[in-house]
Formats: sequence, structure tokens, C-alpha cells
Amino acid sequence: MTRGTARSGSTPAPRSVDVARLAGVSQKTVSRVFNDEQYVSAEVRRRVLEAAEELGYRRNNAARALASGRTRSIGVVTLGTALYGPASLLMGVERVVRDTGYALRVVNTMEGDPAGVAGAVDSLLDQGVDGIVISEPIDEDGTEGAGGDTPLRIDVPVLVLGAPPPVTAPMVLTAGGGADLMAHTATEHLLDLGHRTVHHLAGPQRWYAARDRLEGWRATLTAHGRAVPPAVEGDWSAASGYRAGRELAEDSDVTAVFAANDDMAIGLIRALTEAGRRVPEDVSVVGFDDIPVAAYVSPPLTTVRQPFDAVAQEGLKRLVHAIENPGADALPTSNPPVDLIIRASTAPPPSRTTPAHGRRTASRSLGDPDHPPLPNGGPSSRH
Repeated sequence: MTRGTARSGSTPAPRSVDVARLAGVSQKTVSRVFNDEQYVSAEVRRRVLEAAEELGYRRNNAARALASGRTRSIGVVTLGTALYGPASLLMGVERVVRDTGYALRVVNTMEGDPAGVAGAVDSLLDQGVDGIVISEPIDEDGTEGAGGDTPLRIDVPVLVLGAPPPVTAPMVLTAGGGADLMAHTATEHLLDLGHRTVHHLAGPQRWYAARDRLEGWRATLTAHGRAVPPAVEGDWSAASGYRAGRELAEDSDVTAVFAANDDMAIGLIRALTEAGRRVPEDVSVVGFDDIPVAAYVSPPLTTVRQPFDAVAQEGLKRLVHAIENPGADALPTSNPPVDLIIRASTAPPPSRTTPAHGRRTASRSLGDPDHPPLPNGGPSSRH
């Protein structure tokens, strides 16, 4: 994949002077419009853009980059969704880029879009960006690679957040992994409370994040020699959690559930409660993300907090270093802490339930799977 697009035949490409002539303005005004500079009236901007569209003019950002060294812009490919995780990660990227002195160009992709990541990357390369962030891509063709069998070829450094790299580039960096470790922490918390096994309400398996959480849950149960129940797959929504909860409520052996996100966990709790299964007295529930409302539902939700800002901070630092130091070794990586936020939705299984007034809320950072297990609640604050 290369920047720009080929033109057939011998027709020369339109130039900014041609746009200026058709729009009835100076060439400098055309430059101001395409550089988003101030002091250009809405009417003049409209005329210039309409003239450019009529002529098929595309500003040659690649040439500008060669002339100036860099465009000082970073492109981001992200899934167009209001889901808390991807939206929070994008906000974290935006906050970090603002402090780097680079401009940010965002292109959204949609589930089911045939162009997908490849089309979004092509659009950003046409704009002459210095580096690209691919944020939580999904598996677009149902195989083990976000870009299909043939990786995208990109001529600028790339940072991939939360997925295997679907590209080849001068420098390919990754960040935002570790969902399997977070799932391990959530699952082990429930086992430490005395539950014989833990059921899993998984996210849609086209998402690498959902696969990683499922794998962390399964590996933890296997490592402890516990039975691995069939996972129930949701779609990240509270409605899908509610449907799963109605199914799980019919099984009296279910005493603990790890949900792959908080929205599904909240729907699950509603269904369990309607079916007469008390949370946490009969069934303990752990979510994932720590969405703002998680602390205020009934009961307040035990969950794993995602370190969106930390992932963005480290990833962008490494990407900017790769942009500004071509040929240099990549900066080393570090793993952010895993924060298990213990609230009132988890407790020992029914035979070992503690009185309600003894419930505790705690937050603790765990550095790796070998960290000593959390005691029953850790540091406490009485309710």
C-alpha cells in the first residue's frame, strides 16, 4: 500500500492553481483553505472545496511531507462505536497526542464495512500522516488476523492497540495487551472466595479483546484443575447479558460468573435477581472495564479497571520516538498494573456467605499472575 492514487492516461493531475482559477481566488487562498487556516470566509471556503471536487484535486500531502520533513500528524484507525472500552481508549489517545505537538486525524471503521482497516489506513496515508495508530481492530474476516491472510504494507511507523499486528511497516509497535491477565485476576478472585468453578459470559469472538478475556478465564480454571463450563457469548450489551442471565439462572450449580464487560454484567445481575437468585448471596458476579455507573448499581459491581490512559501514554510515547528516530531501536515496554476493584457483587458461595454488614470494598494492583492471591476483600472500608 502506498500513498496517493494512480491516474490513468496522460491527463495531468489538477494543481492548486487550477482550483484557484476555477474558484476565482488566489493560490494562497486555496492553500489557506486546505491548511484549515483562519481568516477564510465560509463562502470562499465553499467555493474552493467545490472547485477542488469538480476538478478531482487532491492535495499532495506526501510531497508536503518530503519538503518539510514531516506533517507532524498521527492518524488513528478506530472502530466507530459508542462502546465504553474503544471510546475510552480513543479519548486517551486524543489526550496524549494533544501533548506531543502532533495533530490527530481519526478515521472510523464499522463492523461489516468491506473496506475496513485497509480502507481507513489508505485514507490516512493519502493525508500524509507520519505514523498510524490502529486501535482495537476486530477480526474482519473471522480468521486469526485483522487484515486477513495478507498483512497491510505501510511505509510509516504503526502502533497497534489491543490486537495482533495486521500490518507490515518500518516499525510495528503493540500496546494494550494483558486482557488475559486481567481475566485471570477476576477469575482467581472468585476461586479464592471458595467457588468451585467460574462461568464466563464472553464478548463477541470477532473481537480480540473478547478472545483474550475468554482465554485468561479458561487458562486460570485449567491451572487450578477446575471444571471449565461452556462459555455463553454475548454482544457487549446489557440486553445480551440479561438473556445470558436467564439461561444461567436455571442452573443451580452456577455460583460465580465472570462477565467480559460491565454492561453485560449489569444485565446478568438483573436477570438473576428476577429469577430469585440473589447477588452475591447465591451468585457472585465480576465485570470488566469499571464503567462510571458500576459503583452505583445494586449491588455495586466488582470489576477489573482497564488502564486506558496508561496504555495510550506508553504507546504514543513509543510511536513518537519511532517517528522522530527512524532506524533506532524501539523503546522498551512495561505492563500497567491490573486493578481489581472489589465491591459488593462478590462473596463466598452460599455455604460460606458472610453477613451483609461484613462486605468490604477494595482496590488493589496486581503486577503478574504469580502475585499472592487477594485475601477476602483486602484493605477495607465499612459500609
